Amino acid sequence: MTQSTDAPPHDGVTVSHDALVAFTAEAFADRGVPRERARTAAEALVHGDLTGLTSHGLANLTRLYLPALDEGRIDAGAEPEKITDTGAAVLLDGRRSLGLWAATEALELAADRAAQTGVALVTMRDATHFGCAGYHTARIARRGMVAVLASNCGRQRIARPPGGRAALLGTNPFSVAAPAGDRPPYVLDMSTTVVPTGKVRAAARAGEPIPQGWLEDAEGRPVTDPGALDTGEGFLRWLGGDPATGAFKGYGLGLMVEVLAALVPGAGLGPAPEALTGDGRPSGRDDDIGLTALVLAPGALRAGGDFLAEADGLFGTLLDCPPLDPARPVSYPGRPEELTAARRREHGVPLSAAQHTELTALAAERGLAFPEAVAR
Repeated sequence: MTQSTDAPPHDGVTVSHDALVAFTAEAFADRGVPRERARTAAEALVHGDLTGLTSHGLANLTRLYLPALDEGRIDAGAEPEKITDTGAAVLLDGRRSLGLWAATEALELAADRAAQTGVALVTMRDATHFGCAGYHTARIARRGMVAVLASNCGRQRIARPPGGRAALLGTNPFSVAAPAGDRPPYVLDMSTTVVPTGKVRAAARAGEPIPQGWLEDAEGRPVTDPGALDTGEGFLRWLGGDPATGAFKGYGLGLMVEVLAALVPGAGLGPAPEALTGDGRPSGRDDDIGLTALVLAPGALRAGGDFLAEADGLFGTLLDCPPLDPARPVSYPGRPEELTAARRREHGVPLSAAQHTELTALAAERGLAFPEAVAR
């Protein structure tokens, strides 16, 4: 969950959400992405800024997606190829299609099948980065179903097994989403490392140190310089931190994602023999990513109204839990982000001055129109 403010930081500006999505869609279409896909991709990317998860938002437009399109690591017009279809399970070759669009397609396909069978799985190899996993799963939760999305990082290796010297795994995120009655859906969206790389790089761009516990050096000592991640001198730690406080749980979850998302479809693996031939520092790129989308349709198994009523009771009870501090009421994953999104849809999405400068420069370079700031 995230706690965020709607005030634009550092003398930044606030921009209409719809206008920001339209601009981002134009930026993707300008690189050859078909317009319908570009719109889906733009909504997925801007979702990060809309909900306050800025490490996975527009900061990645010029740093990740557009360069990958220019280099051919993402194929703007690629159509995923169906390799196997058993009815309730589908294997796709993503063919380097734009993950921001393809992940949603995979989950929607799984949801359509699950509506008939109760459960369906779509797994994909040769996929690309898809932004906030929770954006994609929340769409399915709003259809009254439960969704799971897991993704490895292809052959990118930035985290070491506990006690090991060589980086072998990525952040390996996953998301689970479910309806919560009349409330915002429950959306768990997490990396299996203590933080995702985007949060470390955001601190580096801001020139700020990171807390002890995010990175460690080759000997396991704390690192507070965020730049150490990209110089290869810092390794991400697992969720749980030290072995004594749960690192093996985070590591185990990371391996769970590697099995479900990459081993099952035959995507690029982090723990591969070539990873042991170097000096142990972070290696590889996030190419040939694997993902697995699983959807459960309770309404196909029992009365859908009963499921939704019980979901309403489950999450309502959580919100009614007496808080230790009345100023900090109990919540659940997904609710704070959705409340932030509702405010920002009405009042606009805040952008920092640096981000605004970067996006307006992109617009000028490519002959696109960047939206005007809205009055606050």
